[in-house]
Amino acid sequence: MRVLTLVLASLVIAMSTQATDAAAKVRVALVTGVDHKAHDWKKSTPALRELLEEEERLEVRIFEDPEWLASDVLFDYDVVLLHFKNFDPFKREEQMRANLSSFAKNGGGVVVLHFACGAFEDWPEYRNLAGKVWDRKNTHDPRGPFTVNVVEKDHPITRGLTDFRTDDELYICLAGEKPVELLLAGRSRVTGKDHPLAFVLQYGKGRIFQTVLGHDAKALATPEIATLLQRACVWVGRR
Repeated sequence: MRVLTLVLASLVIAMSTQATDAAAKVRVALVTGVDHKAHDWKKSTPALRELLEEEERLEVRIFEDPEWLASDVLFDYDVVLLHFKNFDPFKREEQMRANLSSFAKNGGGVVVLHFACGAFEDWPEYRNLAGKVWDRKNTHDPRGPFTVNVVEKDHPITRGLTDFRTDDELYICLAGEKPVELLLAGRSRVTGKDHPLAFVLQYGKGRIFQTVLGHDAKALATPEIATLLQRACVWVGRR
């Protein structure tokens, strides 16, 4: 009888531990499915999911249709990672906008990756949510290696990181006056100026992280970029 009791107790403890571990996971909705022709989202998306799930606290599900944002299922997630750029309005865009705004204002975390800075061009409020957005008058340096400077060294996302090299696109096209906390910057060979590469901000109760790095699977393979995105999802997901 005593042995049976011990076995049952062990099972209860194991099940409780598993439930706690599951509850502690940051549920990330990776939303993709449309982009500029130079962005092969079908290759970068699985690479992105793989690197994110190397962080054991993250649980990632891919949605290959941005109109998924119009679904109430969005609110079952802790973090929405935007990995798309649309050039035409979505059929359900009004509901997508309302859901995304409500999600963030009420404490949901949002990660804006690379050319997602150019999503929702006809939605003025996206500038407030994302912090900075694509300015059509500008573009990026030619693809190639450059140095990423860690501007804020004490933030949980960048703590312990030092300046690093990556092979990517250095965007010089972000516009927006909303105050943000700059984390990373890079000096353009085109303008000779420093440009924001990653930053955070608050939108209502929600935490927002944006980086314009991560052009493709090769760029995402930079170890510091992987660390950055993992930590960003954990941070905006409040773990």
